[in-house]
Amino acid sequence: MPKTTPKQKIKQVKLFGGSFVEIVLIGDTFDDAYAAAIDDATKNKMPFIHPFDDVKVIAGQGTVGLEILESYKKPIDYVFVPIGGGGLASGLSEVFKHLSPNTKIIGVEPEGAPSMKTSIANGKVSILENIDKFVDGAAVKQVGKITFEICQKNLSDIVLVPEGKVCTTILRLYNEEAMVVEPAGALTISALDFYKEEIKGKTVVCIVSGSNNDIERTAEIKERSLLYEGLMHYFMIQFPQRPGALKEFVNDILGPDDDITYFQFTKKNSREVGPAVVGLELKNRNDIVAIKTKMDNKGFEYKYLNEKQDLFHQLIG
Repeated sequence: MPKTTPKQKIKQVKLFGGSFVEIVLIGDTFDDAYAAAIDDATKNKMPFIHPFDDVKVIAGQGTVGLEILESYKKPIDYVFVPIGGGGLASGLSEVFKHLSPNTKIIGVEPEGAPSMKTSIANGKVSILENIDKFVDGAAVKQVGKITFEICQKNLSDIVLVPEGKVCTTILRLYNEEAMVVEPAGALTISALDFYKEEIKGKTVVCIVSGSNNDIERTAEIKERSLLYEGLMHYFMIQFPQRPGALKEFVNDILGPDDDITYFQFTKKNSREVGPAVVGLELKNRNDIVAIKTKMDNKGFEYKYLNEKQDLFHQLIG
């Protein structure tokens, strides 16, 4: 598995695999680990069981579709299914194709790893050069050949969900429903907002596919959610090098519900100004307009880092 695999998932594999499983963490993505596994199987002359691009694996995952149809006797209008390599979407869509052909199967991928949507758009299996690894259970650079052929025929649509939206859903499910889901598990519920007009009054099923989420990731999940919701904003501000400059910023620029959650100040040789990276958490996303206006009126020089991704990642991480 990749080195980025959540600890919770590693523990679960150890629990279920016991003495029969040796865990090797290698590379940063599924594709890196996959290549290493193929190499190991070849060197040791061992059979390789593909995690998704195998007809028996696809058939096994398709039993999820059978369980849905057995447990819900009324007609189902939509099923939202997460897509990584495409095994689950392939197996499930084949079941519904034969047993409930009027049901629309909607695939859901993370916006930062749209491997199936890209492949279908190109008419062939395509390799993504770079992916966002956050939704680790669905972040692959290349889908399977078999799964591509099945999904291309069976899926009604594929929805891409921003990683920040996924984080918002994870927090909402935990706080409101007491459900712990991993990023890939939150994909389908996250997609509902983008399909709300089509699914009004319809019978909808969402596949929530995993709960391997580490508590250590909570801070990152909250941060990504706040950024997506427009409630977290970062600036590089040139503060005048005089007493009371920060107090002036707090009193005259910020509103009563705005909070400074990040502050990193670096004194320079200049006697007039010193740069500081400032993170602001807001209660209302629209308040950012007033904050920028006040800084302009008060003569605070600043760079808005949310719109400068290269600088943002360099300074904030």
